[in-house]
Amino acid sequence: MKRMLAVLGSALALGGCINIGDRGAGPEIVHYVLSDAGPAVSAGAPPAGPGPDAPTLLVLDTAASGFYDTDQLIFSRSADTRGQYQFARWTERPGKRFADLMRARLDRQGAWQVSEAGGYVRGDLLLDTELAEFYHDASSNPGQVRLVLRAELVDLRQRRLLGRRVFEQQAPVERYDAGGAAAASSVAVGRALDDLVAWLATLQ
Repeated sequence: MKRMLAVLGSALALGGCINIGDRGAGPEIVHYVLSDAGPAVSAGAPPAGPGPDAPTLLVLDTAASGFYDTDQLIFSRSADTRGQYQFARWTERPGKRFADLMRARLDRQGAWQVSEAGGYVRGDLLLDTELAEFYHDASSNPGQVRLVLRAELVDLRQRRLLGRRVFEQQAPVERYDAGGAAAASSVAVGRALDDLVAWLATLQ
């Protein structure tokens, strides 16, 4: 009996934010900000900016494949299913937000002149990324956030591919709800950016 109540409680905790039941009877929608939970910037002197000879790195907005191109938080209760939290939203779509966080992180490195692609700035290198998967794996309680990022770096001067990589991260969820999933998502993003920056350093 206790086990049945525990299972029911977990289902209600997650289901309370999932797209089931009467929308009109549900709580208000909560908007979450996706952030870079990576290494904090040192409290001392700010990092030196890129030198005048630093290559210009153009960073495309991060694409998000299919079902993940939305402001809704995504969850999965089994490997072959995906769902959307009903009363939880991102303040920005994850692809666009991830690109902004990525540019900020790369800019702090001081190795490149970082700029958005598609403007008037001529670049030396082009970084193209895609969020192939980004969801709360809720097949267990409390589950984990799974993030899969694809990245390509292109030398625009020589018109050749310098490297291609797939990064995978899992971050444990502390609470079995949308708030827990959002917090773990920021941890996964920070770790993915750690990996991305380290990989790019090997291609300099």
